[in-house]
Amino acid sequence: MKTRTSAGLGAIGLGAFLLVWEALVRSGALPPTLLPAPSQLPEAFLREVRSGFWLASVQSSLGHYLLGLVLGAALGVGFGVVTGLSRTAEALVGWIVRLLRPIPGLAWVPFAILWFGVSTAGAVFIVGVGVFWICYFATLAAVRAVDRDLMELADAYGYRSAPAKLVKIVLPAAAPGILAGLRTALGQAWMAVVAAELFGVTGLGQRMMQASSLLATDIVVVYMITMAALYGLIDTVFVLVQGRVLAWKA
Repeated sequence: MKTRTSAGLGAIGLGAFLLVWEALVRSGALPPTLLPAPSQLPEAFLREVRSGFWLASVQSSLGHYLLGLVLGAALGVGFGVVTGLSRTAEALVGWIVRLLRPIPGLAWVPFAILWFGVSTAGAVFIVGVGVFWICYFATLAAVRAVDRDLMELADAYGYRSAPAKLVKIVLPAAAPGILAGLRTALGQAWMAVVAAELFGVTGLGQRMMQASSLLATDIVVVYMITMAALYGLIDTVFVLVQGRVLAWKA
C-alpha cells in the first residue's frame, strides 16, 4: 500500500513539474531558445530517431560506457583486493594513490587525446579512470572490514592457502561493499562518457554539443532524458543482479 502511495505521489509531483515547466515556456517567462516546452520533446525525439542520429549515438555511448565500466571496475576491484589483503602492497602504492586520486577525470582529457586521439579508446580511458577510483576504494574498505575471525575459521576448516581464503571467505564477505561501489560507479561512468564525448568522440555528448551550438535545445533535452532513461534501466538490472548475488544475506 505504501509503495502504491509513494508511486502515486511521485507521479503527481512529476506531472505538476511538467505543467509548471510548460506554462513558463508558453507564457514567455522562459524563451524556447533557452529551454523547450515538454510538449516539443516527442516531436524532437521522433526526428532524431528517423534521422538515425539517436540510435547511432546511443550505440556509440553504450560501447564507451560498458568498455570503460568493465575495465575500470575490473582494475579497481583487483587492486582493491590486493591492497586490502596486504599492508605491504597498500604502503607501496599509498603515496601514488594520494598523488593521483585528487586529479579529476576531466583533467585527463588532454592526455587521452594525445595518447589515443579523438577515438573510442580515449573515451574508454576517461570512463575507466573515473570508475577505477570508486571501485578501488570501495573494495579496499570492504576487504579491510572482513572479520579476521573468519580467516581463522577458514584455517580450521582447511582453507589455508591465499586463493582458497580469497574465494571462500574474503570475496563473499566483501561482496556487499564491492557491489555498493560498483553501483555508484554506474552513475559516475555516465558522467564521464558525456565529458569524454564533448570533445568530439561520437556519441550522446557529441550530439548534444552539436545541437547546443545550433540552439536546438529540444534535441539537447531529448539526449539528457535518453541518458537518464539508460542509467535507470542499467541501474534497475544491476539491482536485480545484486539481489541474486546477495540472496544469501536475506
